[in-house]
Amino acid sequence: MKVILVSDIEGLGSKGKILEVKDGFARNYLLPQGKAFEATESNIRILRTREDKDNKLKEKDRKLAQGLAEKLSKLSLTLACQAKNNEELFGSVNAGMIASGLKEEGFDIDKEKIELPEPIKNLGIYNVKVRLQADVEAEVKIWVVKK
Repeated sequence: MKVILVSDIEGLGSKGKILEVKDGFARNYLLPQGKAFEATESNIRILRTREDKDNKLKEKDRKLAQGLAEKLSKLSLTLACQAKNNEELFGSVNAGMIASGLKEEGFDIDKEKIELPEPIKNLGIYNVKVRLQADVEAEVKIWVVKK
């Protein structure tokens, strides 16, 4: 029996894939559990239109992310922190502080998207990567200055 998977199933396939499985497996497990539905012509047509819609939405999101990445790459963010005489910070600059600074500049970026290998502990200029999507990232220039 041909079925279309509704969700990813380990060892079988990924969501949206059309597979040929044994009738008993389909009738007793996949269909009752809602993990697949029968691959009729109308269901395949519905799947194709849904895939087209999803692809258009993903492309639109990617274009928006690329536009945001261009704006972020032009941004120079200044963070004022208290520091010792040897230019070492009393605390450190972390992803949350950078996200707050970006929010003040008008960019609502989640701190989870900011790739900071380790907190910044000294005054200076740093380039920090912001991953907006899997294939779209921006580099923001961060100026850590003495308060």
